[in-house]
Parts: sequence; structure tokens; C-alpha cells
Amino acid sequence: KNMIVWALVLWPSLLTASTMLGCRDDGSFSRSTSISQEKLLERVIHHAELIYRVSEESCTLFEEMFIPFPMHLQTNQAAYTCITKTLPIPSSRSEIQQISDKWLLHSVLMLVQSWIEPLINLQTTLDRYDNAPEMLINKTKWVSEKLISLEQGVMVLIKKMLEEGMLTTDYNDEDVFQHGAQPEMMDSVMRDYNLLSCFTKDAHKMEAFLKLLKYRQTDKYNCA
Repeated sequence: KNMIVWALVLWPSLLTASTMLGCRDDGSFSRSTSISQEKLLERVIHHAELIYRVSEESCTLFEEMFIPFPMHLQTNQAAYTCITKTLPIPSSRSEIQQISDKWLLHSVLMLVQSWIEPLINLQTTLDRYDNAPEMLINKTKWVSEKLISLEQGVMVLIKKMLEEGMLTTDYNDEDVFQHGAQPEMMDSVMRDYNLLSCFTKDAHKMEAFLKLLKYRQTDKYNCA
């Protein structure tokens, strides 16, 4: 019954997400160089908004399906470290206000690229769950695919806005993505839940950074 209720509640959002706007019908940004910088930024923000929304729904669904209620409080206090904790991403309000437009985009790109592999690995993990609802699998798969599209959009935006070509990061340390030895089942579930929770927080950061960039650009035009 719980799965049926969740299907009725979340299905409209899944349909909305599946119709994400892109520069082509398939959501690709590969031909976006022909549109204005302002329009491109709007589309990248729209991508980030939907990724955050669907990741939040996935996290909630995972919690309802696999995390026993007595452990809900523990999940907020769990000693699991987010895989992007070591990245030089600004966190405080003062840091964010002081960084340049270049570093806003660079921070978004680092977050996007850091999560591509872990989310692909999560697909393999969820396929091994006995009772994983198809909706959860579809949502996480959708987010994983759209994250790659978002990376493409940010790269094009960097090229257009900063005229620096394809900006890449130096954070390819495979140790960041290692989960270690096979844990017990509940520990594995908690790790996967923490992964989704961390990604949801980072997806919100991506959206916030891009919206701040838009605000700065709009303010710059108004002051010109």
C-alpha cells in the first residue's frame, strides 16, 4: 500500500522531470553555443532545479522504504562523511559572497563531476535490493543521466561566459569513491541513504550557486 501511495504522490513530479527543457529535445547542451548567455544560464538553472527536486524525492522515498523509523533520528547524526567534504567548495555566506563568478561556476563543476561516478555506482547497488521500488530506481537513474547533461551545460556556459574553453577540475582521486569492504546489510543501507542525502544537499548548492550567478549577472546589466 505504501508503494501505491508513493506512486500516486510522486508520479506527477516524475512526469514533470522527464520533460526537462534543454537546448535540444534530448536535453543536450551540445548546440547551446548559438543561444544567448542569459538564456543558457536559465536553462542550466532549470536543469539544476529539477535535479535537486527529484533527488530530494528519491531521498525521501528511500528513507520511507528502507530506514526503520527508530533510526530516522540517527541518520541525522550518523558519522558518515560526504564524499565532497574535501573539495574546496565555499560554505559560509561570507565565502560565497566573496568568490568570483569564475569560482561559482568552478564550484558547481567540481560538485557535478564528483557525483557522476558515485551515482552510477548507486544504480548497481539499488539493483541488488530485494524490494527497491521501480520508481526509486528510475528516479536515481534519471538524476544520474541529467547530472551528465548538467555538466555539459556548465562547461558550455563557462566557455561562453569566461572565454576560457573547457574548464576541468583536478579532483579525480579514486579514493573518494571507494566504499571499502562489504559492510553488513543495514550499514550498507545507511551508507546508500547517506550518499543520497549528501547528493541532495550538494544539488541544492549547485542550484543556489547558479541562481546567485544569475543574480550577479542581472545586477551587472542593471548597473550598466
